[in-house]
Amino acid sequence: MPHILTLVAAPGGLETALVSRCRAALSALGANPGAPDWLAEGEAVDIPFVNAPADLAAAAARTALEDAPVDAIAMPAEGRRKRLLVADMDSTIVTSETLDELAAYAGLKDQIAAITARSMNGELDFAQALHARVGMLAGLDTAALEATWKATEMMPGAATLVATMRADGAVCCLASGGFTFFTGRVAQKLGFDHHVSNTLLIEDGKLTGKVAEPVFDRNAKLATLTRLATENRLPMAATLAVGDGANDLDMIGAAGLGVAYRAKPIVAAAARARVDHTDLLALLFAQGYRRAEFRAG
Repeated sequence: MPHILTLVAAPGGLETALVSRCRAALSALGANPGAPDWLAEGEAVDIPFVNAPADLAAAAARTALEDAPVDAIAMPAEGRRKRLLVADMDSTIVTSETLDELAAYAGLKDQIAAITARSMNGELDFAQALHARVGMLAGLDTAALEATWKATEMMPGAATLVATMRADGAVCCLASGGFTFFTGRVAQKLGFDHHVSNTLLIEDGKLTGKVAEPVFDRNAKLATLTRLATENRLPMAATLAVGDGANDLDMIGAAGLGVAYRAKPIVAAAARARVDHTDLLALLFAQGYRRAEFRAG
């Protein structure tokens, strides 16, 4: 089966010497690499190959790249452009962990961020960790939610990723273990078709310290991916899922293209595709989009 190895770097950071090294690594696997096809000069290139599994090809390329800040993603050439995107929010579509930032207004950012980090690395049960963190914020004024939102920044490439995929007919969904207060605003800002997440319970303008049940967790993320694929009559091969934490593992594993984005070690180790150095535009290059095809968000 024909495959494609896509190399992505910051603009101007992909030297021809690095491409040659990756082609040599593919040759050593017996993968018969073809001629490079530049998706964006000095930034992203496709290298076709055959006779080697995608995971081995990507691993060989990363070894050949050594410490160069270049991402390498390998996948089948057929069906590269996905018709459904399901994306995590915190530290994926936005640059921060919104619950940790919210906790700063209660003077608890360090304590809550420590629990978040352990949960995202799979060391704690997600639902239990969520209940514990939200419980610590009982009594916090909802003005802190607005202040947190005003300080929230979108991840570089997020707007272009959503705009380009939607323009090409894909359905885009934000699926987060965070909160609807934020996912609704992010979805509206970036143009996501759907958003699903947890709901903070509020009384008299203050957080109660509880979330609505059931908790939207890793199983719910997978269920969302599966449901939207079914509703849109898409095979799982036509789906893309991206995230950084342990609660994203199931949807990343099930998607046709599952990407660990600047991910926790447990996620990076398990995912078939990784973006460690560049931004969300790498997900477009991996699907074969040329920079000239990108749409502004």
